[in-house]
Amino acid sequence: MNKTFSSLLAAGIIGLSASFVAVSPALAEKPEIYTTAFSKKAVGGYDPVAYFTKGAPVKGDKDYSYDYKGALWLFSSAENRAAFMADPDAYAPQYGGYCAWALAQNKLAKGDPKYWNIVDDKLYLNYNAKVQRDWVADIPGFIEKADQFWPAILEK
Repeated sequence: MNKTFSSLLAAGIIGLSASFVAVSPALAEKPEIYTTAFSKKAVGGYDPVAYFTKGAPVKGDKDYSYDYKGALWLFSSAENRAAFMADPDAYAPQYGGYCAWALAQNKLAKGDPKYWNIVDDKLYLNYNAKVQRDWVADIPGFIEKADQFWPAILEK
């Protein structure tokens, strides 16, 4: 191998290695909005506005969708979509739809749209029924703890 080729090859390998190092921290970050590996639907495809207007989880419709923060949000009506678009922070679940109780433990877990609470006009999701029972035992305390970890936990 000639000296010039060897130098170019070494420079290329070093440059390529540096680009992987630069990319790897970004790959470690979690998305701000929880979605599954197979779907970009926020809140599992449920209408986040309906929790406030209907007091229940209501499946969204792809005909009333909106892309926000890298996720696809579905709504059960044009009115609900318009309300969300006007003020997403008022309707989007806290902690990006991750489980609020898990976050209080400094962990990330999926939030299940069937296990939810509205507290001080904010929507919180939990992992399952058992976790939700634990959550309701001290909601204010868990919110205080979870707030300390959010959003820095996404960078772990």
